[in-house]
Amino acid sequence: MFDLKIIGGTVVDGTGAERYSADIGIKDGKIVDVVRRTADGPAMSGAAAETIDATGHVVAPGFVDIHTHYDGQVSWDSLLEPSSGHGVTTIVTGNCGVGFAPVRPGSEQWLIELMEGVEDIPGTALTEGITWGWETYPEYLDAVGKQKFSVDVGSQVAHGAVRAYAMGERGARNEPATPEDIEAMGRLVREAIEAGALGFSTSRTMGHRAMDGQPVPGTFAAEEELFGLGRAMAAGGQAVFELAPQGAAGEDIIGPKKELDWMRRLSAEIDRPVSFALIQVDADPKLWREMLDLSADAHAAGARLHPQIAARPFGMMIGFQGHHGFSHRPTYRRLKAECGRDELAQRLAEPAVKAAILSEDDLPVDPSLLFDGMFALVQHSLGRLFALGNPPDYEPTPDRTVAAIAKARGEDPLSTLYDLMLESNATNMLMLPLFNYADGNHDAIREMMLHPAGVLGLSDGGAHCGMICDASYPTFLLTHWARDRHRGEKLSLEYVIRKQSRDTAHLFGLTDRGTLEPGKKADINVIDMDALTLHPAAMAFDLPAGGNRILQGASGYAATIVSGTVTRRKDVDTGARPGRLVRGAR
Repeated sequence: MFDLKIIGGTVVDGTGAERYSADIGIKDGKIVDVVRRTADGPAMSGAAAETIDATGHVVAPGFVDIHTHYDGQVSWDSLLEPSSGHGVTTIVTGNCGVGFAPVRPGSEQWLIELMEGVEDIPGTALTEGITWGWETYPEYLDAVGKQKFSVDVGSQVAHGAVRAYAMGERGARNEPATPEDIEAMGRLVREAIEAGALGFSTSRTMGHRAMDGQPVPGTFAAEEELFGLGRAMAAGGQAVFELAPQGAAGEDIIGPKKELDWMRRLSAEIDRPVSFALIQVDADPKLWREMLDLSADAHAAGARLHPQIAARPFGMMIGFQGHHGFSHRPTYRRLKAECGRDELAQRLAEPAVKAAILSEDDLPVDPSLLFDGMFALVQHSLGRLFALGNPPDYEPTPDRTVAAIAKARGEDPLSTLYDLMLESNATNMLMLPLFNYADGNHDAIREMMLHPAGVLGLSDGGAHCGMICDASYPTFLLTHWARDRHRGEKLSLEYVIRKQSRDTAHLFGLTDRGTLEPGKKADINVIDMDALTLHPAAMAFDLPAGGNRILQGASGYAATIVSGTVTRRKDVDTGARPGRLVRGAR
């Protein structure tokens, strides 16, 4: 007898093979049988405790998101939204060199401020939400391992935490590491991998800074340090070396190519994958192609370099409940201090309030606040700030910019911006693409996603809470790339499912999942592709201490299944928590 049967669905099995009609039998958390059906053939025989009729739906593997930042959220949140609402059944945390272990007693707040600065996760939420109970990385994994989640959770050990733990203030201040320091850090990294960490991560971009403006520890690490930690990682087990390379955000267009040289040599020496962030930057809009070519050359020479590719433009969501162009106007500041959210929305809709805000000069920037100058960026970007619509269109045409809409209306662009943000009771959000949109379309993204070395990543699930919600990209891949794109070529459904299931799982050695085959873990999505819809992004205030984050929902997931247990049914959480900590191969 099966625990669960899924019958009548169109199976896209994650291998890249063409879709087919089949029934799937599940027992003890694993797929035990996949039976192909003819047009009029009978259903799979054998009784089941539950049967899901997937007629007219796509049945696919659960998605594996390898680039998230739920390191703190796992301490208080078993649901792990927004990822769990987008077909994701496994997440990997600990990216970009930031994490919460190892930690010296008394240094917890320093790690919180590092994470808050780099990943824009409210420090108040982390302070209130994290239940500290570890010092070493193995102890951190043990703490996570006691929890139950809606998805499986894997973790990487972060350079920033390791460096600060081993070197103290010298490490936090990015002073050069001595041979003894490197040896001490190497022991910590190997210990973490042996305990089950899936990888080691570091950040070398000046775009990543703590709340005090200091770069992430390890940003300037010499080759001796990087290779020493890479060797320690490889000695510990089957793991991935992940990084945000120098110049990744366009701050140094020569940097990424220089980084590729040592990445290539490191991967070849330790025979482990090196995965790095790759996005299109305005400073050199064709650099990404050169980086892909160099990665292909490295593969041909025996290295394993895997650029992490984002599925859509990356930037900021702009609205009255987050970052926007009027945050430093005196009238807005006063009303925000005096009013609750609903009353503030009502007051902002008053013509006299709008007139006052538009007439005022901006208050000075506070240099002690990391993101305090965002309002000026918004004001100077109206020619590339887009209204997305509902459902949101992430490949908008130039006539959807605030500047173009204002010109068509014969208005001042700031007045138009104000009115657009005022829609939906002042909750409407606009998109400011900072990366991956230099050409005004998605052609570069498509080419990156098609490259054989590229892997899908950079969703940043759980991070950049006030700026983005790219954890929704698994749904976006299905709706935009496989179904709706009209400004260029699409990608096949088989391809986008393979890229975010088997390929991402196998990169991290998780070969027990990612495809729908007998013996594999029963992590499965049942999707109504005709009804699948990505909803507009909206600000929520549901983090600990009332912290805010942008969420983006979806509808059309008939069921999401983790280890044979239905965790979501018709886009609603069932309350089941079969997700567990995933430890890497030793």
